[in-house]
Formats: sequence, C-alpha cells, structure tokens
Amino acid sequence: MKKTAPAPESAIRIRNLQKTYANGFVALKGIDLDIPRGSFFALLGPNGAGKSTTIGIVTGLVRATGGTVEVGGFDTATHPVETKMQLGVVAQEFNFGIFDTLFEIVLNQAGYYGIARSEALPIAEKNLRKLGLWEKRNDQARTLSGGMKRRLMIARALMHEPEILILDEPTAGVDIELRRGMWDFLRELNAAGVTIVLTTHYLEEAETLCDRVAIINRGEIVREGTMKSLLSTLDQESYVIETVEKPTESQMKALKTLRPILAGDGNIEITLKDTQSFDEVTGKLRDAGLTIHRLRNKANRLEELFVQLTK
Repeated sequence: MKKTAPAPESAIRIRNLQKTYANGFVALKGIDLDIPRGSFFALLGPNGAGKSTTIGIVTGLVRATGGTVEVGGFDTATHPVETKMQLGVVAQEFNFGIFDTLFEIVLNQAGYYGIARSEALPIAEKNLRKLGLWEKRNDQARTLSGGMKRRLMIARALMHEPEILILDEPTAGVDIELRRGMWDFLRELNAAGVTIVLTTHYLEEAETLCDRVAIINRGEIVREGTMKSLLSTLDQESYVIETVEKPTESQMKALKTLRPILAGDGNIEITLKDTQSFDEVTGKLRDAGLTIHRLRNKANRLEELFVQLTK
C-alpha cells in the first residue's frame, strides 16, 4: 500500500478517549494509550472494563464521545478509509456466511479492498496453508470445527496484508493443540513486522506472546508498559506445594508463620511477599518434618498482577 504519511512510531495512538453510551453508562473515562509499531500488545481487563469499546472505536464500529485515535498516523475520524486499510480485525463472534466455501470467504474479503482476484489467489493460498486450512478450501464453512473457524477468521483478516492485526479473543473455544499452533503463526507474523493487538481472558496466552500490556478497569488504564517491567512490580506470588506425605494438623500449625492453606487434595498453598525468601519456606517445611515433592505457581505471574489491579 502506498504511504501518504511518514510512518509514525506508534501503530495506534489514543488520546483522552471517552465514551458514554445513550443509557448513561461511562465505558471510557479519557484513556491514553500508545501501541508501538511492530509490538505484540495485550489489552486486558475484566468484562465491562472498556476493552471492546476501545477496539470498537479503533476499528470504526463505535463512535467516541471525545478524544482522538490515530492508526498509522491517520485520524480515524477524518481518514476512515486510510485507517481501515491498515487494520485486519478478527472479531470474537463468527461473522461469515456458513454456506460459503473457505476460498469464497477469503477471496471475497480481498475484493472488498479492491484487490484483483489474480493477486488475491496466492495470498489466499499462503494464508490457508499457514493456518492448516488449504485442504478444506472448497468445503463450506459450516463443516468446520470451532477452532478451524477461528483460523479462517484470521486468514480472512490478512487478505489485504494489513500492518496491524487486532485479535479479539482469538483462541476462545480452541483446543490446546490448535491454540499452540496459532501462537506459532502469530509469532511468525509479528516477527515479520505486523503489529498485533490481542484481547484475551487466557492470561497465560498474553504472558507467553506479548511484549507489552495495558490493563484497563472501569474505563481507565490502571497499568501499562512492557510485560517485563509490569511483572517486576509484583509484590507477592502464590505457590502450591505438594509434599511427599500429607501434612498433619500439628505440622500445619508449625507452618503458621507462612499463613498456609491446606487444600482439599492435601497440597499446601502459600503466598509470599517479595521481601520473603523461599529459603524460609523450605526451612519451615524441613523443621516440620515435611519434604517437598513438587512445587508450582498457583497462578501465572500476569494473573497475579491482574487480580491485584482489578479486584
């Protein structure tokens, strides 16, 4: 696509974005956000926090009450065509004709962007092959599993080779094997320079894939930065300890300074402040006559942070 403006540092730049719906609900309270070009960015928040409203405004589906959004240096309000040409959007809901074939769905999408069929054919083949759908290209979409429909949505969104890909819950309902295959494909896209914006409730997915994250709650950005810098702010982590022998009541009393919880499966759950050393834990367990068999985080680190900021 021929550029008519210098490439900005931010793929998406949001300033003082506000949205109040007709029923009086304030969805966004003047948020600021910069999504760097080439980043893999997670926009996270509980239900009703403002994620979908933000994505809706960026993609032109929702009208803002106030503030500005720039996509690739173009204002979405004054240059809607230029901004939409740079965006590929994978919505949470399936929104294609279930009686159309996969080939028809992706080729028709290219036509909406003025791409000639001769140009669209190799792009369609590349994307369908990459996403494991090529053998089903002549099948009707209704015959696909939920995971395959998700991948079809991604293939369709990439037909005009956008610079920015927005994914709204892309792996919802997708089994583990397919999910990890999609992760590999998305990493490949991002490595090729595509900016990816992800919303997901699978916080492990965000921590695994994304290099930057913003957490939104009640219409406000409560934390934003690199994944590494945000996780470094955690002041506590929770662990599940499986011991060789099931702890007795007296052994649990001996661990009382750790504020342990005995789970129903006999495992011990503890929460450590960042000022506490794990040596203290192993020492207390040893003094109580308990031997660690297995240890794991109760939740991934991003989940810990998310709960702290949104509870």
